[in-house]
Amino acid sequence: MLQVARLAPRLLGSASDLVAEFLRSQMTPDGGFQDRAGVTDLYYTVFGIEGLLALRADLPVDSLCSYLRRFGAGEGLDFVHLSCLARGWAGLPPELRAAAPQQEIAQRIEAYRSADGGYADNPGSERGTLYGCFLALGAYQDLALELPDRLAMLSCIERLRAADGGYANGDDMPVGLTPSTAAAVTLLRQLERQAEPSVAEWLLSRSHPEGGFYATPMAPIPDLLSTATALHALAGMRADLTSVKEPCLDFIDSLWVNRGAFYGSWMDDELDCEYTYYGLLALGHLSL
Repeated sequence: MLQVARLAPRLLGSASDLVAEFLRSQMTPDGGFQDRAGVTDLYYTVFGIEGLLALRADLPVDSLCSYLRRFGAGEGLDFVHLSCLARGWAGLPPELRAAAPQQEIAQRIEAYRSADGGYADNPGSERGTLYGCFLALGAYQDLALELPDRLAMLSCIERLRAADGGYANGDDMPVGLTPSTAAAVTLLRQLERQAEPSVAEWLLSRSHPEGGFYATPMAPIPDLLSTATALHALAGMRADLTSVKEPCLDFIDSLWVNRGAFYGSWMDDELDCEYTYYGLLALGHLSL
């Protein structure tokens, strides 16, 4: 994702500097990046790091390293923030990245392995989720470690194929979701499998006539997360994006704020690192 997000300045031009300024403005005195409530959070810190890396802007590596060290090997962190700890370390230069407690973080990740071979938000779960699998595989890649039992994860992913042709996040969802389907496509590619061509058709059918992608069939409007992840998955499948390219550019432009950030949707009124990064990711794909 980061490699593609680095192409966003092709379309942003001089506005890239505004985005970098916005991301830096989200840093807090303790070295991380803030959430929408203004509180430092590992989750938002990852998007701050990734956003600055995408823009090839200087990272405040010393303060970030000090911030990440506070979390040790992830004691007390939930699954999402544990994976963010791994991702945060991976964004730092190699000489600092070596300080990450890789094996200890990986051991804690394994506590979230579900009985069916996937991963879930809660330890000891019977069934895994696509989001859990996505977090786990990403964490192992960030830690430069091999994922244990890849075939079991593949089985979990395939079991989450929904009747409508997309992928659901978990067993309790009867229809496919755009972010979950995009995650499945990306996971399958990383695990050296290819999603069926019909999945690309399913994703394209979730596009809004005026640009962007819906998260669910019931969603009233498109959103930036669904748009960025759908474009990423479709590009990975080498799907033809011609029909959605110009509408998506218009959609992303409608979310742009001259403060150097992107809203998450037409109904959003808060700016943050997360959706600004998704804006970069989407623009990167649309620049090709």
